[in-house]
Amino acid sequence: MTVVAKPSSLVGALMPAGEVSAQTLLDTLAGHKDKSLIFHYEGRDVRPSYHVTEVKTGAFRGLDCGANTEQWNETFIQLWDIEEDNRGHMPVWKFLAIIGKVGQAVGFDLDAKLTFEVSDGVRPMQIYRADRIETADAVRVYLSARPSSCKPRDRWLAQETGRAEAACCGPKAQKSCCG
Repeated sequence: MTVVAKPSSLVGALMPAGEVSAQTLLDTLAGHKDKSLIFHYEGRDVRPSYHVTEVKTGAFRGLDCGANTEQWNETFIQLWDIEEDNRGHMPVWKFLAIIGKVGQAVGFDLDAKLTFEVSDGVRPMQIYRADRIETADAVRVYLSARPSSCKPRDRWLAQETGRAEAACCGPKAQKSCCG
């Protein structure tokens, strides 16, 4: 089974992928507790000895480039991609236990934006988003680089896309364009 994120905006639709939500991630993992959990980024899987070194969550407020105030919650899951001893990849149940502890200690917002921070301990930490999950022999979460965006432009493009769809496929135009 593959779970693919839906783009959240037209800009997202033009990018390689959308984002898997925290809710979707945990719901998917819940059905595969005995499988290995493998994160895949930059064309390769994390090493079997990877650690979840930190999970942090916060509420953010900011000002975008259009002088609009923004508010959102975000959860960061930090992965340390190292080779230690000859362990296998972390089982899903262990990852879920970690998230459970986070939920008890600081809260885990299922609606928060989900960001992965990954480093091998040598290279600088890189920021990713989950864009799809496969659940064949193991659970593989595919991460892609989180691009920056211009929120006013994203909103404008989404609005324009909505107008174009309504003009083409709305009830009055259905026969001439979509019929």
